[in-house]
Amino acid sequence: MSVTLDDVRHIASLARLGLTDTRAESLVTELNTILRHMDVLSNVDMSEVANTASTDLPVGAPLRLDAGPPIPLARSREAMAPRMQDGFFLVPRLSTHEDAEASS
Repeated sequence: MSVTLDDVRHIASLARLGLTDTRAESLVTELNTILRHMDVLSNVDMSEVANTASTDLPVGAPLRLDAGPPIPLARSREAMAPRMQDGFFLVPRLSTHEDAEASS
């Protein structure tokens, strides 16, 4: 399989990219080089290599249970914030947010 100049121009137009003729020709060369490397890799004999992927395993990494006692904090939550309300930290409003509200 190889990429032609028409292929590159077609993909560029679909992606709404403006390519010069020089850049399009260099992309053809680069893409065909990559495809040749892929052809070489696909011809490597892998019969002696153990399969590390299996379809009978669950998807993703195994997760541990989220269990155990809570870790005590060195200080209370109230000691870490100037103000709290209903278990939430109250923080000062950012001046950038005040400007946005004033303009709307």
